[in-house]
This record gives sequence, C-alpha cells and structure tokens, in this order.
Amino acid sequence: MSQIRPLIPLLVTAGILIGGNGLQATFISLRALHEGFSASTIGLVGTGYNIGFAIGCIYVTRIIRAIGHIRAFSALAAIASAASIAMVLLIVPWFWFSMRLMQGLCFAGLFAVVESWLNARVTNSNRARTLSVYRFVDLGSVTLAQYLIPSVGIDGFQLFAIISMALSLSLVPISFADRSSPGAPEAIRFDIKTLWRISPLATVGCIVVGLTNSVFRSLGPVYAQGIGLSVTGIATFMSVGIFAGIVLQYPLGAYSDRLDRRLIILVSSIGGLAGCLFLALVAGSSEWRNFVGIFVFGAFCMPLYSLCSAHANDHAANGQHALVSAGTLFFWSVGAIVGPMFAAFMLDRFGPRILFIYMASILFLFMLYTLQRMTVREGVPTARRSMRFRNLLRTSTYFNKLATPPGERDKQ
Repeated sequence: MSQIRPLIPLLVTAGILIGGNGLQATFISLRALHEGFSASTIGLVGTGYNIGFAIGCIYVTRIIRAIGHIRAFSALAAIASAASIAMVLLIVPWFWFSMRLMQGLCFAGLFAVVESWLNARVTNSNRARTLSVYRFVDLGSVTLAQYLIPSVGIDGFQLFAIISMALSLSLVPISFADRSSPGAPEAIRFDIKTLWRISPLATVGCIVVGLTNSVFRSLGPVYAQGIGLSVTGIATFMSVGIFAGIVLQYPLGAYSDRLDRRLIILVSSIGGLAGCLFLALVAGSSEWRNFVGIFVFGAFCMPLYSLCSAHANDHAANGQHALVSAGTLFFWSVGAIVGPMFAAFMLDRFGPRILFIYMASILFLFMLYTLQRMTVREGVPTARRSMRFRNLLRTSTYFNKLATPPGERDKQ
C-alpha cells in the first residue's frame, strides 16, 4: 500500500467520475420518463452521450498534449459539471441531447486524463495492485451510486446538484496530487480499416457490445419501470447487471487463453442470448426473476468486449496493439450510438419486452457470424499469442496500457 499511496488522489478522482457517470446514466433515463419523454426520445438523449464520447476519444489526446493534464482535466470537469446542472434549468429533449453530447465528450477526456496519468505513475511492481484497486473503485462506485436514486428521489433538482457537485469535487483530489504533471501522452492513431483487416470478428463483436450493453445502460431503467419495478428495484436491477459483469470475466478469460478464443466468444454470446430470452419470455413482472435474468445477461455479455479485444490482439503484429485498443473503443462507440436509438424506437412501439428480444436477435446473429468465422480462419495457437486476456473498461484507450502486464508491454 505504501507504493499505491501516492496514487490515491487519482484513484479517488476516478471513483468520483465513474460513480457520477454511472448515477447519471440511470437517473437521466428515469427523470426523462418522469418528465413525459417517450422511450425513443430517451434513446436519442442517450445516443447524444455516446456521440460525444466517440468524438472525445478521437480528439482528447490533442487536448492533453496542447495544454497538459491538469488544465485539460479542470476545463473538462467544469464543462461537464455545468452541463449536468443546466439540464434541470431547461427540460426539453433537444437541450438534454446537447448537454449529454457535451458530457460524453468531457467524460471521454476526463477518463483519458486520469488513466494516462495513472499509467505514467505506476511501476511494474505496483501495476497489478493498482489495477485491482481501480477495478474495485469502478465496481463499488457505480453500484453504490445507483442507490442514491431511491434515497434522494427523482423529483426536483437534488440529484442534478449532487452529480454537478461530484464532478466539481473530482478536481480536489487531483489538485492535491503530485504537482509534477506527467509528460504529454503519445498520440493515438485511429485506423479502422486496419482493425477490420486484423480481425473482422473482433470488429463486429465490439459493435455488438455497443448495440447491446449500451442499450442496457441507457434503456434498462425504462424497461424496469415498464414492468412495474419500484425505484429501489430499478436501482437493484441495474446494479445486479453491472456487478454480474465481473463474475465470469476471469473464468472466461482464463479459458480463452487456453482454447480457441472464438469458442469462448461463442459461449458468451449463447449465455447472453439465454439471459435475454429469459427476461423477455419468462421473467414477467417478477422482481427476483428479472434480477436472475439480468445477472445471467451481465455475466456473459459484459466480458464480450474484453474477449473481442483479446482476439484482435491475437492477430495483431508488433506495434499494432495500441491501434487495436483505439479501434475497438471506436467500434464500440459506433454500436453505442446506433443501439439506443433503434431499441428505443422498438420500445415505444412494442413495449418493454421488446428490449431484450432486440438484444437476443443481435446476439443470435453474432453467434451465427462467429460460427461462420470459425470455418473460414484458423485460430491462433496459444504459443503464438503475444498478449493474454485482460479485463478492460471502456473508459479510454489508456486503460488498455494500464492493464497490460510488464512482459507484454514490451511487445507493444
């Protein structure tokens, strides 16, 4: 812990940001329902965040290189805080879309600043410990933040103010961190054609994750309210799905390192499909059955992004791993932009059950595509794989570097 102590301000800042972002995603959907927004409008508002996030991923490195970590973080946190509190002043769809777009751009930059700063400060001796603490911070902050919603309530301005305060307070620990800002991060190149050539399956898989997981985060509260869950039940529903994401991460990852990784991607798709069908056809309005179904969905679907990234890295040549990291995040953003809009339109027309029928259809098609790819290309033998499975957060491309063990970092 003595080695990690200097990093605590950055980890606290990350916890505030991740918790605030997780709280905001659920709360905005519920508040929009309360204000009379249709499901398709809520999906469009959620898409605004993902559009901003995609733009931020492309341009954030230029911002950091131009003005440095501290100034970039301060400016982005101030803008995100202002956008959060502004949403209570004008409750109309176009304005909320604009503010969520601005928040997405800012959060892409904020996560990149924190994670590139952490990456510059960790050493090989404390990397694994730091990563473990970071993952605990991620899971704990998002889960606990969900329960602020039933505690405070979705009426009034209180939660808007809490989110804005959290973003403003995130400046405090990072301001008390080491005064020496790290050097400018290296530029990140986006080359989507190269990623497709490296691995079509990984490319499609990341889009599928965006089409499904982002829909759960944006419209899961709409589904849960539509089947009659209380505000506390909605918070639990979302928390169970998020928490479930860590349960099978390491077992699936360990097997993917030993077997054909596409086989584990196929298993994850089948498991996620089963969870979706259970929610759509069996769970009904039962609270506990819905918790079981979303647990199965989260346990199998949440690791898909990391599995697809690992599969792409299996086929990447030396020097292409950073490009893979940027490309997988970009293609996830593409799916996350399209998914909530289409799913929300379906939700408006056919009711809450259609949400998981839609996701089941996407996963079924991806399952067929995975089987087809397994017939046209041989798997990479274990001995020839340059990188192992890593549990990745979709926060910034710098998390990939942070999660890469020392021996594998030399190959990038």
